[in-house]
Amino acid sequence: MPSHNSPFEPHEEKEPVKVDASLGYEGTDVKVSGIVVFLTALGIFVVVTAVLCIGIGKVINSELAKADGPVTKWNHPVDVRKLGNLASSPELQKQFAQLAQRFPTPRLQTDDGYQEITDMHAREDLLLENYSWADQGKGTVRIPIERAMELLAQRGLQVVPQTTETQAPVLAEDNAPVVKAPLTDGFARTGYEQDQIAKEAGFKERGKE
Repeated sequence: MPSHNSPFEPHEEKEPVKVDASLGYEGTDVKVSGIVVFLTALGIFVVVTAVLCIGIGKVINSELAKADGPVTKWNHPVDVRKLGNLASSPELQKQFAQLAQRFPTPRLQTDDGYQEITDMHAREDLLLENYSWADQGKGTVRIPIERAMELLAQRGLQVVPQTTETQAPVLAEDNAPVVKAPLTDGFARTGYEQDQIAKEAGFKERGKE
């Protein structure tokens, strides 16, 4: 026989649930036992989790204390709460700014670095494009790089003859090295510097007009 009920077989009809509509609200109440069980389980879970967190924290702190060694005047903990909040005053900020300017290099960058690179290139340009003393006592002078290039083009570089002692043995299929002129001198202005140069050129043209 089939286990499922056939539509042709008679089946028992359930008695309809009688609802008293005269009350105007649901007559059945929520089971309080289910809510109590849920709240109890939630409370137990919270307590167990808190105990585990405290225990794990104590274990980690004890291991860190063992790794740090005994407490000395150099590694003793300081309660910063006694210091209070730092007062926000313009005078204090001004003193801090002056102290930061006097602080020896290297200092933390106060911008994204573009201005510092521009200042460094400006200092380099002063040395590369002007005459300056290298050692006034010995009478040595720095000359502009353009003049130095002209002198090198006229006189050439001093070539030191290579002796047989310093010459490396020639291996099979070795070729003599050929020195080619580089395509660039390895120096390039940053985008920030190019923008500053373009702005200065624009200001000069406007001043001439």
